[in-house]
Amino acid sequence: MSEENEELDNISNEQNQEPQETITRVTGMYKDWFLDYASYVILERAVPAIEDGFKPVQRRIMHSMKDLDDGRYNKVANIVGHTMQYHPHGDASIADAMVQIGQKDLLIDTQGNWGNILTGDRAAASRYIEARLSKFALDVVYNPKITEWQASYDGRRKEPINLPVMFPLLLAQGGEGIAVGLSTKILPHNFLELIDASIKHLKGKRFTILPDFPTAGIADFTNYNDGLRGGKVRVRAKISQRDKNSLVITEIPFATTTSSLIDSILKANDKGKIKIKKIEDNTAAEVEIVIHLPSGLSPDKTIDALYAFTNCESSISPLGCVIEDNKPFFVGVSEMLRRSTDNTVQLLKQELEIKLGEFEEQWHFASLERIFIENRIYRDIEEEETWEGVISAIDKGLKPHVKHLKRAVTEEDIVRLTEIRIKRISKFDIDKAQQKIDALEDQIAEVKHHLANLIDYAIAYFERLKKDYGEGKERKTEIRIFEDVDATKVVIRNTKLYVNREEGFVGTSLRRDEYVCDCSDIDDIIVFTKEGKMMVTKVDSKTFIGKNIIHVAVFKKKDKRTIYNMIYRDGKGGPSYVKRFAVTSMTRDREYDLTNGSKNSVVWYFSANPNGEAEVVTVMLRQVGSIKKLKWDLDFADIIIKGRASKGNQVTKYSIKRIELKEKGVSTLKPRKIWFDDTVQRLNVDGRGELIGEFRGEDRLLIITQSGIVKTIIPEMTTHFDSDMIVLEKWIPKKPISAIYYDGQKERYYVKRFLIENEGKEESFISDHANSQLEIVSTDWKPMAEIEFTKERGKERKPNMEVNLEDFISVKGINALGNQLTKDKINQINLLDPLPYEAPEEIHADELEVVDEEMVAPEEKPETAEQPTSSETDEADSKEDPEIDDKGQASLF
Repeated sequence: MSEENEELDNISNEQNQEPQETITRVTGMYKDWFLDYASYVILERAVPAIEDGFKPVQRRIMHSMKDLDDGRYNKVANIVGHTMQYHPHGDASIADAMVQIGQKDLLIDTQGNWGNILTGDRAAASRYIEARLSKFALDVVYNPKITEWQASYDGRRKEPINLPVMFPLLLAQGGEGIAVGLSTKILPHNFLELIDASIKHLKGKRFTILPDFPTAGIADFTNYNDGLRGGKVRVRAKISQRDKNSLVITEIPFATTTSSLIDSILKANDKGKIKIKKIEDNTAAEVEIVIHLPSGLSPDKTIDALYAFTNCESSISPLGCVIEDNKPFFVGVSEMLRRSTDNTVQLLKQELEIKLGEFEEQWHFASLERIFIENRIYRDIEEEETWEGVISAIDKGLKPHVKHLKRAVTEEDIVRLTEIRIKRISKFDIDKAQQKIDALEDQIAEVKHHLANLIDYAIAYFERLKKDYGEGKERKTEIRIFEDVDATKVVIRNTKLYVNREEGFVGTSLRRDEYVCDCSDIDDIIVFTKEGKMMVTKVDSKTFIGKNIIHVAVFKKKDKRTIYNMIYRDGKGGPSYVKRFAVTSMTRDREYDLTNGSKNSVVWYFSANPNGEAEVVTVMLRQVGSIKKLKWDLDFADIIIKGRASKGNQVTKYSIKRIELKEKGVSTLKPRKIWFDDTVQRLNVDGRGELIGEFRGEDRLLIITQSGIVKTIIPEMTTHFDSDMIVLEKWIPKKPISAIYYDGQKERYYVKRFLIENEGKEESFISDHANSQLEIVSTDWKPMAEIEFTKERGKERKPNMEVNLEDFISVKGINALGNQLTKDKINQINLLDPLPYEAPEEIHADELEVVDEEMVAPEEKPETAEQPTSSETDEADSKEDPEIDDKGQASLF
């Protein structure tokens, strides 16, 4: 047989034999392994314990630092190595955790380069930096007498199960961790506010605590939800205007760094969302990022754009999850504080009970010692030859004198008496011994008093912490309510929009066609055609709308002030109608018919008016038959503003030759009422805050700051206001501004009255000396001030003087020094109620008696007599269109 045949036979024999392997199912094993791993990560690595606020690695670091503590700095590498005796993971994880604790500047006193939370710079290697426990940590974190211990992972040492932390440490430091199927994000809170809240809880009062971030910034905690799942915190950088061409960021949002912030700004600039010239990072101990703007760009609009398109605004979703009884526990920050405070009370009670036991033990032995020496019981043991005899002799000698003791005398007590040295017995002073016993009795009484009044004792404890460690720990993050920034209003128009009217295309790539305006890639555009069709669509490279386009513009949602005036023919030979309407909401990419719906309708005249202007047009008819009046004027101011679906008023039933513009119109809308909401420091037209006034197109706002700066601006909803603003009102050009200020160079008080001559220019009306300061400023017609003089030594106080500023000085230029108020020393200047004065009425050329949305129509004329029926009007005005949302979906307006 050949070798090949032998191999084939062997293979066939092996196939005929039954398999020897056995199959073992491991499904359940994998299931248990994963569950064990998940439990380990949750309990032993990622989530802090509610009892002391530490994760296991943090607790082991703190325990190791206490082991090594001798008051001097230790190399971090040495501390990390020592911690590895307790921690089963590597040195890198320990070093990183220790740096995070050190950067919070609460428990660890650091030395060397520990990194920078503002810039994101990493700490130096652990062999180069040093640390020791802070006084605060030594005070509130440790007490071996009330600490529960367990064996370390290798069984060689003892480590604490939980440290006896007597402070809401978890809330002060914050905590973040990602486990298996679970995460936690507890935001840091203010040190002083936590203490105040703990005291309120102990007093049975309600409290509220809000996060406070080490990077400062501004935060809106409206939806904080007590730190529970589903809450949200909006954080912003603090941005101010340095001058008309630059902004400066002085505080950054939590969880960002100056590097990541600058990267996001540069990325938004590259995408064309914002426009900057250059950016400088001057951050050292404090944040300073200077953003230089191109000339002609609005700083206020750029600030909003930074919030809308960069990391200058971000949202944080807190999630309160801790470990309690070896299980994850979802809890709000208020409940965390209550539990921490209650735990502190129990720990204080344990401390007091231990102290009481120690004091009573000291009192017991001090009393025994006095009895033993004073009654010379030590002589009774001279004749005894055995140890038992010595113990018995002392016990017998003590019995007549121990009735006042608080517990029975034990053999251990007697053994301690035998250990007293002869030298101490010979120098024993009965008076000093009694003083010691009295002092111990006072201490025992004090501890018992604290135990009886435990809550008062705990309150005093927290007050002591606030006094000893509260310096420099004031709130850093400013609490404010934010207004949402509309991205479409602040985005830089970085793209050009073109239109091919004849073929009906609109887009950014039609460079050979007619230029319309600048736009951005997030804008919507509104388009009208000759056939009376309208559509709103997203900006794109090329979009077909419909032939014979007559108007294209960037669409503003909920814009009630842009009014469209239109005259159209209904059908091929039907009558012509006139209508005025606004477009406030609609569904994107849906075609709307603005005519009566008849085929072959055509638009004779169309105009878009951003402030509701109503022009006068001339209507000219064709010479057909015996028409007597071929030409007349039509004033759009006589037409009621209605919904876009309304039919309109009939102009004529005859054929129109053409319509020409005769006279440009003025606004037919009411002046805009503008309010100032002090909570968010923004203007609005929604009735929130204090009413500033009614504004027309040419009206401006007057702003005066405490630093002596005055300016007038056009009221825009995106305007930002300085924190030292003291006057904000509607500007009346002929109304003088009165001021009393202290001139730092001449060291005198001066009075001046002036008018603003340069609209829109920011000017200073006090001298630029470092010591110059504004005392009072008034925009009243006849202001009055009261001068309170300083009492000079040896003289009677000069009586207060009232000054009529209008009589004191005439109106001069803004740069004039003014008249000296007085040579006497002034203690205080008060602004009094002004004298009565009837201000002249403002007269405007566009003063018309109209309403905002609907105007009263004039009496019907022969050629414009046909009015829509009431059913048509009601149906048109009652229709509601879905509003475009950010995703292009329809939702009811």
